[in-house]
Amino acid sequence: MAREDTATLPATRPTSGFTDQLIEPLTRLRSEVDRLFQDFPYRMPAFQFGRLAGAMPFPAVQMSETDKAYKLSVEIPGMDPKDVDVTVADGMLVIKGEKKEEREEKEKDYLYSERSFGSFERRIELPAAADPEKIKAKSKDGVLQITIGKNAKAEQNKRRIEIQS
Repeated sequence: MAREDTATLPATRPTSGFTDQLIEPLTRLRSEVDRLFQDFPYRMPAFQFGRLAGAMPFPAVQMSETDKAYKLSVEIPGMDPKDVDVTVADGMLVIKGEKKEEREEKEKDYLYSERSFGSFERRIELPAAADPEKIKAKSKDGVLQITIGKNAKAEQNKRRIEIQS
């Protein structure tokens, strides 16, 4: 019996179109399921902060500096200021909190009930010129405003270094 040389066989099988016929209905089904999840439910609560996949939520922080203070704006939408804790220790400003949300809707044909919760913690190293005794915080409209006064002595010790060429 003579053996066929495998080098002369084609490397790939030609497609018959049969596979395409099997995949096409599944593609349509997936598109419909994706559309269903995009449209439903449109009333989901927006507890997102800045959520990363698989990570705890964390609030966005914007920092700025003036001549007399450092200013932080921390987004805490829908949170009660009583559920947020701001502390300072060892040169670190620590902002942490926990959000709990329960919601139930009853309408003619359905009952929608959802519970969500999450906690966060942000640690921000204070600049050398920051005065831990001059930190104030206030909350309004879902934004926590933190003002950190500067230490006048630290500013006086600052000097410009000339660059030689």
